[in-house]
Amino acid sequence: MPSGIEATRQALDDFRKIQEYMLSAKKENATETYAKLKKEYHTLKALLNVSGVNLTEIDEIKE
Repeated sequence: MPSGIEATRQALDDFRKIQEYMLSAKKENATETYAKLKKEYHTLKALLNVSGVNLTEIDEIKE
């Protein structure tokens, strides 16, 4: 079982990747893909907020 720091680090890495994919999907007008990624984005954002991570600087999507 990963420690809290390891889990937060993994969530941050996943959050960054999801944002990249969302920006790409938006640019390509892939609305179905964007909607699926948005669900994962919200889940990761909630997890990071509960973990006390300030997303102000790293949240490129801001939804």
